[in-house]
Amino acid sequence: MSYDLMVFAPDTAPKKRAPFLAWHEEQTELGEDHSYADPAVATPALQAFYADIVQVFPAMALDEDEEEDEDSTETDYTIGQAFIYMSFPWNRIDDAHATVTRLAGQHGLGFFDVSSDIGETWLPDGKGGLYIAHSD
Repeated sequence: MSYDLMVFAPDTAPKKRAPFLAWHEEQTELGEDHSYADPAVATPALQAFYADIVQVFPAMALDEDEEEDEDSTETDYTIGQAFIYMSFPWNRIDDAHATVTRLAGQHGLGFFDVSSDIGETWLPDGKGGLYIAHSD
């Protein structure tokens, strides 16, 4: 199991909770016609976010023969045109949450805490930070 977070281009996602959750579900069906490992398919803000996040949480190696390192910061990234879905090791939950929210605000992206029991969603505040969305 993993700790899953998602950042997204805020202008592409619905602002109301129910339509947003449907949009999220649609995005994660991976129906776009491209590789989901290539950051070049994403918006410029998502590309910049990815360039920063992989400095802290490198992309997971695809070597299936390697044993999983408990202290690893390797992360599984799924990259779409309007989102980046990240699966972090559970032992990195605090660092992952703090880093992703900071970088999402810095790059003007929305943030969805997929693994949260309440599925918190945040939108950029225009000042390099985020505010909670979907109060409905």
